[in-house]
Amino acid sequence: MHARAVAAITAALLGTAALLLPGSAARAGDVGVRPLVIGHRGAAAYAPENTLASIDKAAELGITWVENDVQRTKDGQLVVIHDDSLQRTTDVEQVFPDRAPWKVKDFTAAEIARLDAGSWFGPGFGCAHVPTLTQYMRRVEHNHQKLLLEIKNPDLYPGIEGQTLKVLGNEGWLDRQHLADRLIVQSFSADSLRIVHDLKPAVRTGFLGTPRVSALPGYASFTDGINPSYGSISRGYVAAVHSVTGPHRRPLAVFAWTVDDADTARRVARYGVDGLITDNPDVVRAALQAP
Repeated sequence: MHARAVAAITAALLGTAALLLPGSAARAGDVGVRPLVIGHRGAAAYAPENTLASIDKAAELGITWVENDVQRTKDGQLVVIHDDSLQRTTDVEQVFPDRAPWKVKDFTAAEIARLDAGSWFGPGFGCAHVPTLTQYMRRVEHNHQKLLLEIKNPDLYPGIEGQTLKVLGNEGWLDRQHLADRLIVQSFSADSLRIVHDLKPAVRTGFLGTPRVSALPGYASFTDGINPSYGSISRGYVAAVHSVTGPHRRPLAVFAWTVDDADTARRVARYGVDGLITDNPDVVRAALQAP
């Protein structure tokens, strides 16, 4: 049976938006094949971003794929937080008022662990904290989820690529099963992704951005996907990305961000993207499942 027909039948039987794996034979845009739905920083519309509560909420919503951001503390520990400053998503100004500008790299892991990383979002999240990458990975594993891991600000943290891979390895995420369909490492830094690819060629990677079509073959030497802002792409651009073969001998995938409403989700899905990264994963999933 043709691969597209198999994909269509499987989608109809399972009724899920998370069927298409990066680099699979069937592509989003084929009949019956929907893009993956990736929870941005967990389920960021419903719980404080990048916390365990956020990925737990994604799991509660039935969202398999989650995205996160990794940075490094003063004492060399990896933590999951988006900004290079603690100011926006914790109470660091109250706990450490004399240490502006409150950069992640200027605080130890123990100091960061003291911070409230949830009350800014809502009164029910005062127990949320900035998790270490190890804590985060263990919760993702417990929830049977899959991970799109972003190496954030690698220029601030020399060697973070190897350190991240070490944590992933220690947690069992570099075995064949996880590498096959549960882990993708992404970054806005092409140099960082080259390092990841050189250190561990089996790890799938994604470049955050919208390179020129003429530049795509160069990116394909070290990345498996192009992950652009949804407003920067078209059906033609997605087709051009899909026409290029990546380092694992599969077409480059496209995960678009950050798609938060039903109309945009349906429109961008029609471009043929392979994944939609969203703060509202249940809304986007419902939009893609609607007839």
